[in-house]
Amino acid sequence: MAIQQGQMAPDFSLFNTEKNKVSLADYKGKNLVILFFPLAFTGVCTTELCSVRDNLNVYTSLNADVVGISVDSLFSLGKFKDEQQYNFPLLSDFNKETSQAYGAFYDEFVLDMKGVSRRAAFVVDKDGVVQYAEVLESAGDLPNFDAIKETLSSLN
Repeated sequence: MAIQQGQMAPDFSLFNTEKNKVSLADYKGKNLVILFFPLAFTGVCTTELCSVRDNLNVYTSLNADVVGISVDSLFSLGKFKDEQQYNFPLLSDFNKETSQAYGAFYDEFVLDMKGVSRRAAFVVDKDGVVQYAEVLESAGDLPNFDAIKETLSSLN
């Protein structure tokens, strides 16, 4: 079941593309946007993350950090991040535990792939409480970025 607004965000500890562990606790005292995405190098995922890259100053002005999470290896994510010049961390949920904890997980995906992150967006406030939760059924849809920004604005 997906995490709902008002719940405490599940903790995580995942490797970023620089091979450093990143935990939810690292963002205590900050607002955080967590974006789960199915697969690096795919069209909709690239569109989504490039939109965040190109508007990162908006999130920063709303006192928020952003992380992207997928089940891709940190090595694949590193290449993806370099090619697209993403200016926020990408975290590898290779063991699929965090995606499952947030309810952002496809047991079965396209082309008989099993165990892929769903496209989802969460806003976690400075105290670790989920203030916005959106888990999309279709991987072809994008999160409601306006609603995410409105939520962040209400936290300031």
